[in-house]
Amino acid sequence: MATTPGTPRLLRAMNDRAALDLLLSQGPLSRTTLGNLTGLSKPTASQLLARLEAAGLVRASGTSAGRPGPNAQLYEINGGIAYVAGLDVTPARIRSAVADLTGNVVGSYELPTPGRSAKGTVERVLKAIDGAVGEAGLTRERLRRVAIGTPGGFDPTTGRLRYATHLPGWHAPHLLDELAAAIAVPLEVENDVNLAAIAEQQIGHARDSDNFVLLWGEEGIGAAVVINGRLHRGATGGAGEVAFLPLPGTPLVRNVGRNNAGGFQELAGGEPVLELARSHGLKARTPEAAIAAALESEGAGDAVLAEFAHRLAVGLAAIVAVVDPELIVLAGGVITAGGERLRGLVQDELADLAVPRPRLLLTAIHSDPVLSGALQSALSTTRDEVFDTAGPPIPQEPG
Repeated sequence: MATTPGTPRLLRAMNDRAALDLLLSQGPLSRTTLGNLTGLSKPTASQLLARLEAAGLVRASGTSAGRPGPNAQLYEINGGIAYVAGLDVTPARIRSAVADLTGNVVGSYELPTPGRSAKGTVERVLKAIDGAVGEAGLTRERLRRVAIGTPGGFDPTTGRLRYATHLPGWHAPHLLDELAAAIAVPLEVENDVNLAAIAEQQIGHARDSDNFVLLWGEEGIGAAVVINGRLHRGATGGAGEVAFLPLPGTPLVRNVGRNNAGGFQELAGGEPVLELARSHGLKARTPEAAIAAALESEGAGDAVLAEFAHRLAVGLAAIVAVVDPELIVLAGGVITAGGERLRGLVQDELADLAVPRPRLLLTAIHSDPVLSGALQSALSTTRDEVFDTAGPPIPQEPG
């Protein structure tokens, strides 16, 4: 089998990328430390850093201290070379943030949208982006990419939003084209729970898991499925829409698309959680508050938590039987309100209902997982573009 020889230029590009990834994950680093981590000699590491600094990809960031001998110059990624924006869209608001290339959030904004009409979606998105960009002291032209998370999923065959009838203004047939034209930078639009899974995969518990499920529980129940390290979206973007999953213990829901409900939603969605708490004498205004109250109430609270854990486990058992993940991440405000106690109850119940025994962990992303996932998704692609193509002309060093 023929192979492509490793030319000096190709090897330098590979070394540059390896160094950039190390500086991103472990920086700031000295020339010596970077050389040790990459296996490069001191002269080669020096040449590498000179190239990257000339390209504006890295910058000096002080010196090391506290060790014998002279202080060493430290280098870090120059985050200001590229910026991305992420948006988390719900029926009640649009939350936006801007991050530099290192992932440091430099601006954020929240646009309340209660009772909005189906018109003006593009204008609202632009206002949310401009609010975060403005707080960062930037202009929209400085953005390299924008990622937006919404309920439901955009069907790749039609470009239209499905599984989210409760989000007015996002179902126009040419909305994605209109958004892309108005934003004028590369645009990603992704299911919100999928983005929460991307955050978990990039900076959370699933960094070392190639096969995992993220179960999201708030007003609605949803899931994201990652197989062999990649999100599984399905033919119409509907993979993970487990709210529609028929389950024992609930009436069979027909016309689920029109009713926007299904068995798992009727079993463990926000409103059923409130009804469960009230049936045991616990009063709360929100599902999160109901679960929090259950944690503080012996007797009735114990019964609420046990039943809620059972309902979650019933749905998870159906998912596990099909996907067989190594890890399940529990996320969303209602589920995480139950903390480790609820997680343990779900783990025990699931062990009785399913043959596979995946680990169950509470999400590691506690501050807006959807927005974090949008930023991580945009950053991942942007880093590939910047790190692989933005370097300077490479000098011809001795091979």
